[in-house]
Amino acid sequence: MAFTAEQLAGNCSFLLSIRFLAAQMRGMFDAGPRLARLLASHQRWLLTQTAYALNLEYDPSDPTSGFTAVRLTARITAHKVASRNTVLAFIEELFTYRFIVHTPGDERRRPRHFEPADVSHQAMFAWILGNLGALDLLDGGQRAAFFQANPTLMRLVQPRIARHCLEDAAWREPPEQVALFLWTEAGGLVVDNFIARMDIEHTEAERYSVGRVETRALAADFMMSRTHLQRLLAKAAQRGCVGWDDEPRKAHLWISRKFVEEYCAWQAVKFAYVDEAFEWAKARMDETAG
Repeated sequence: MAFTAEQLAGNCSFLLSIRFLAAQMRGMFDAGPRLARLLASHQRWLLTQTAYALNLEYDPSDPTSGFTAVRLTARITAHKVASRNTVLAFIEELFTYRFIVHTPGDERRRPRHFEPADVSHQAMFAWILGNLGALDLLDGGQRAAFFQANPTLMRLVQPRIARHCLEDAAWREPPEQVALFLWTEAGGLVVDNFIARMDIEHTEAERYSVGRVETRALAADFMMSRTHLQRLLAKAAQRGCVGWDDEPRKAHLWISRKFVEEYCAWQAVKFAYVDEAFEWAKARMDETAG
């Protein structure tokens, strides 16, 4: 039985799962920084997941199906996630950096179909595997091991996750404090960094210590402007999301408990869809085998 978002958000061990996934995402970034940045803002996360799902849903008997600029634009703009020009620029970026390629034989056809390059397939598989591993921490399950042993489940699991997440405003539109980070470039990387480094063993009632944060080094690490990062942290501090233990030096950062709880509740929505899609796909596989 898959977890519900409410069950996950209310589980006292869920924060450990969030930290586990944050560490996994850091590993993905280290392995491929430019590709990992595609999941580092919420808008790009939604674009990436939706584009990948469209590719997996391609039906050879329907030439209008699959990952095309028209189909991705239609699905994204229907939910007001991005404008048509933003979607087209995103596709151009993916193609320029060879994260997607033209489907063989479609180079001169219309509509022109795209498909993920091998590196993109590997990254999406690793993302789902990381999420399943985080869920396994909660109940001792074997989701990650089963998924790794049955990689064909990907064709069922990923489109279902992407569709549910795009259609659910609770995930599509992050709460205000979370949105402050997640709607900005590389904001997801910053949050993952803070969550992974939080001291959850020794904490004050209303805050978690993150430790020493050097904005110059952090900005360089995530290939973002130091000015952009400083402005982001300043806005977050104004809203009480983060703060510094050593004003005015601003070297030792803390993150508020309220922000962490809000972030966990929002993440619970996505995790519930991941769990539901996995259980659904596994049941479908069992039916076919039977």
